[in-house]
Amino acid sequence: MKNIQSLILSVTLLIMTNNLSNAQTMGNYASVNGIKMYYEVHGTGSPLVLLHGGGSTIKTNFSRIMPGLAKTHQVIAVELQAHGHSGDRDAPESFIQDADDVAELLNQLNIPQADFLGFSNGGQTCIELGLRHADKVRKLVIASAFYSRDAAPKAFWKGFETPDFAHMPQIYKDEYLKIGTPEGLMNMFNKDVQRMHNFKGWTDEQISSIQAPAFVIIGDQDLATPEHAAKMARLFPHGRLAILPGTHGSYIGEAYNPKPESKIPDLFVAMVNEFLAE
Repeated sequence: MKNIQSLILSVTLLIMTNNLSNAQTMGNYASVNGIKMYYEVHGTGSPLVLLHGGGSTIKTNFSRIMPGLAKTHQVIAVELQAHGHSGDRDAPESFIQDADDVAELLNQLNIPQADFLGFSNGGQTCIELGLRHADKVRKLVIASAFYSRDAAPKAFWKGFETPDFAHMPQIYKDEYLKIGTPEGLMNMFNKDVQRMHNFKGWTDEQISSIQAPAFVIIGDQDLATPEHAAKMARLFPHGRLAILPGTHGSYIGEAYNPKPESKIPDLFVAMVNEFLAE
């Protein structure tokens, strides 16, 4: 009889544990500044917010590295305005608005301060968080982002003058359409294009004013040059720099350029964990 009771208790605890784990990692929504914002929570520990790039989702940018980061952190992965599961507002996208949305989400989650990891456009949102919401920022990890237009080749900016939807990576289209509609996909594309077409960047003085420790990471064959990343890292009063072998996002196992056999994403996770633990 005792063995049966012990078995029942063990099964009950296992079910409770699984339910708790599933509840923790299921997608959630919050009403944030007029939009329905989607986010996921994985793992336990100090909070680490993941911010995706343009045209992307949590899955396309962070599937490879998120499990590793969740072993040591409470990972809060966010989908920003008009991206993925999140809603849109009758206003253009901007890095300022994204930063304000993320700050408000943290308010609602009762998280007074967090670390932030932003990839590509998510890195630019990190810059705005450092400028507008310094009290919420413990440390920043800025991956494959830039702060001024001269970081990217002229051909990159020329593309935003006559945008071609056909040039959007098919993997991004496919992943969005698993979540949203063709109309939503085109809306996201148009808003992303407009945001970068109007991109003014930040001054050296603005970057130098951000007091949070910042880890700038770039691929050696990235969109922005390693020289620009080095300059940005030096402008941060507490900046660090890493140049990894790879293209835009390949070093995190990003969906556009996946290399399942590569160990570089594991190295990235180890470097980020060490930086955040300092």
